[in-house]
Amino acid sequence: MTRPLTAAQRRLIEAADPATGRLKGTPAQLAALVKRGLAFRHPRPPHDHFLTPAGRRTREAEPEPAEPETPAATGVFAARAGGEEPLPGAGAARLREVRSAWEGMLELRRMTNPDGATDRPCGWERSHLVQAAALALEAAGHAPAVGDAEGGYRVRATPQPEAVAVHEPDGEALRACAAILERAGWQVGEYTEPRTRARYLLASPRRV
Repeated sequence: MTRPLTAAQRRLIEAADPATGRLKGTPAQLAALVKRGLAFRHPRPPHDHFLTPAGRRTREAEPEPAEPETPAATGVFAARAGGEEPLPGAGAARLREVRSAWEGMLELRRMTNPDGATDRPCGWERSHLVQAAALALEAAGHAPAVGDAEGGYRVRATPQPEAVAVHEPDGEALRACAAILERAGWQVGEYTEPRTRARYLLASPRRV
């Protein structure tokens, strides 16, 4: 279970630059946020620290309960890969969360890709393939599968390096998923599962 943020960590996140997400704090404080996936260290000098999409979502979330012994939800955004149970109270609030997370991802691309490009995935996405592909799909308005329901996308890890599989039983919807991922900077191919003959996508982050 994720430990709740300390008061000092929350103050650090709330004080981040609203436009760039740039953080100021001691090396130990910043390292703790990086370890939690809420911040990243810029690879180029002066090696400033910035909020990740998860960190931005945490800043926008409601304050956590004061009782440290209660491991409450941290409010960190999580992309839906498909197959999860329905979200209680989803709807407009979820759309805002997804939109905010995708905008944060584009900013992360701008800050971390060597040429500042936002049209292709960044290092964070390459190390979180399932979450990154699912976010691109959900942000474009494509619905994930809910529970055991047939319709909706399902993004799954594969044995291949830097590749995820995207399943969607409806052929037209599967092609729509391919178009969404290609626009988001992924290389996509459509294949047939030998045993079931079901069509699926294999997607990898584009490098150039």
